[in-house]
Amino acid sequence: MRPDLELIQKVQYQSFRVWSHGYPHQVAKWHYHPEYELHYLCATQGKMFVGDYIGDCGPGNLVFTGPNIPHNWVSELAPGASVADRDLVLQFGAEFVQDCMALFPEFGQVQNLLDEARRGVQFGTEAEGRAHEALSAMLSASDARRVILFLDLLDYLSHAPRVQLASPSYDPSIDQRRNAVINQVLAYILENYTADLREADVAELARMAAAAFSRFFRKSTGLTFVQYVNHLRLNRACELLMNTDLSVTDICYRVGFNNVSHFNHQFLQKKQMSPSKFRACHLTQSSCAAAQSAVQ
Repeated sequence: MRPDLELIQKVQYQSFRVWSHGYPHQVAKWHYHPEYELHYLCATQGKMFVGDYIGDCGPGNLVFTGPNIPHNWVSELAPGASVADRDLVLQFGAEFVQDCMALFPEFGQVQNLLDEARRGVQFGTEAEGRAHEALSAMLSASDARRVILFLDLLDYLSHAPRVQLASPSYDPSIDQRRNAVINQVLAYILENYTADLREADVAELARMAAAAFSRFFRKSTGLTFVQYVNHLRLNRACELLMNTDLSVTDICYRVGFNNVSHFNHQFLQKKQMSPSKFRACHLTQSSCAAAQSAVQ
């Protein structure tokens, strides 16, 4: 079965993404992405799939995968059952970690770990406990503290015992040139989605005819070009609504829309509420949380 491409969008002004999710979940499927991923299984028994490797997994399972290697964790649950918090996930791009090594040459020792991750690696019990503690702390840590925890964990894992998972002869079914092209395209879109971004220009960047590019993009991402760009713009709009006092009109133009009515329509479709209501709901939740904290 062909793996799906997962679209990972970290929060702006953050170098990597740390998050948790339950099961079943939309990302809990046979998939791949250009980012490195450290995956910790908090709960359930089941099977894990990494490249051509298939093995058992349970609470504490800790696996590090490199760019574009397909992977999945399948929990053995009764029909209709679900788990609220099954996975802790750390994801970061190759460019980010390469920048870290360029800035701090002493950090170059993690290169071996990054190379091995291209076939997936699994860690032992001691590393499982260390990773669980660090990832849990990152979820609520301040920005600077998150970076310190990240660097400390990656340094620790670079020295920890581990075994590679996919076989040396494993040749993923994903076409390597297609990977290189879609990764270049997605990186370009991420840098320019707030500007006047036209599909024809991006098709030219990929050296494809417009119609061929449209088919290629949808096959690679599961979304049309416009759907994908709007997804990025609306996510950024949510950040600005929650964290700034900018007006809805200002936010509309700042994230790349050129029509307020269209922006409101797209936002309503994605969030089932208007931008103004979204902001009001967020402010209400924040006020309630602050009040509870004051009482405690």
